[in-house]
Amino acid sequence: MSSMSRRGFLTGLSVTAGGAALVGCANGQEEQPVMSQGHDTNAYLQDAIVAFDDVHQAGIGTPAQSNLNLIGFNLVDGVDRAGLTRLMRSWTEDSRSLSTGETPLGSLEPELVISPANLTITCGLGEGAFTKAGLDAEKPEWLAPIKPFSRDKLDPAWGQTDLVIQICSDDPLMVAHATRHLVRSGVDYARVAWIQQGFLHANGSVEKGTTPRNLFGQVDGTVNPRSSEQFDEQVWIDDAPTWQQGSTCLVVRRINMNMDTWEMLDRASREESVGRRLDNGAPLTGDNEFDNADFAAVDKFGLPVIDKDSHMARSRPVEGHPEQRLLRRAYNYDLAPEPGSEQLSNSGLVFICFQRDPIAQFTAIQERLDESDRLNEWITHIGSAVYWIPPGTSADGRERDRFWAEGVLADA
Repeated sequence: MSSMSRRGFLTGLSVTAGGAALVGCANGQEEQPVMSQGHDTNAYLQDAIVAFDDVHQAGIGTPAQSNLNLIGFNLVDGVDRAGLTRLMRSWTEDSRSLSTGETPLGSLEPELVISPANLTITCGLGEGAFTKAGLDAEKPEWLAPIKPFSRDKLDPAWGQTDLVIQICSDDPLMVAHATRHLVRSGVDYARVAWIQQGFLHANGSVEKGTTPRNLFGQVDGTVNPRSSEQFDEQVWIDDAPTWQQGSTCLVVRRINMNMDTWEMLDRASREESVGRRLDNGAPLTGDNEFDNADFAAVDKFGLPVIDKDSHMARSRPVEGHPEQRLLRRAYNYDLAPEPGSEQLSNSGLVFICFQRDPIAQFTAIQERLDESDRLNEWITHIGSAVYWIPPGTSADGRERDRFWAEGVLADA
């Protein structure tokens, strides 16, 4: 018997179905359009695969996909270090299969895996995971809740959890399927505390490399690291024990954006609050998105062209602290207004950022923004959590961790 791949088998089924439809037409039935995924030359995402095994986990330096499910899990009572190890091993194996278009063990829907569409699955451990596994001595010093800020209105429903899984893909069906599989496969060890869903431009709707926009219309992420040197300086942890090297820190903040009052502003006021042009993201002192901002420039009245309290002015590194930068990977959310409220919208950001040290980077930046940022009139932080993101499952072509966090869990 000749062998046939699963994808080839499914493709064959679609061709057979198409043939049956043509026979029906020949018998006098009304002709229907024949859709054959196996012959659709526009299905360019079907074989779009992001490598799962690498020095760092995928989904961090990966170009942001169109769809996000960020899932917070809490460990089931009684799960110890051995239990956490089994969960990490299982989730890693399943995520590797899903990301490479293979059907994981226990999956009942192989048809839903044939198009990964740049799927990435990224895992992180919160402070609670270290504590419940008896690993407090190994916990990174910075792994603790972000300090509260004066303007925060945090809702515990979007708070800290023991674990987090970030699932991103250019196909929302793939995101939903991967989410369901991991939730179901880990049910004996961890339960869902929250799911934060988000979106960006659909793949193909803007040119590759275009900086995403948020729902205020702003270009969001212009100052992100782009070179390997910048990632090494801002994102990847290297001055730590061997099992931490190549890891990073994830901070997630849920930010509500008051679209109703924002839309009362004229265009010039919107640009002044950020310090950038809306049309292309250029600083108000420049013409193009990546032009250097001139914070000393003044207009004909002697006033700063870029307001000293604009978002970009307050978030830039202060003199002598070049480390105050981070990798933004934010996604928009857009929900129904709260019942009984006078809201016309319930929108905002699932603000995801990666860095080496959240105290030196995120907290230092957010302290300035909390003190004075013109955008504060239209945004409110309503959720907060921080996680250690283990290194990837291979390094420099040689085997390293075979599953997530193996370096710290290896003796279990």
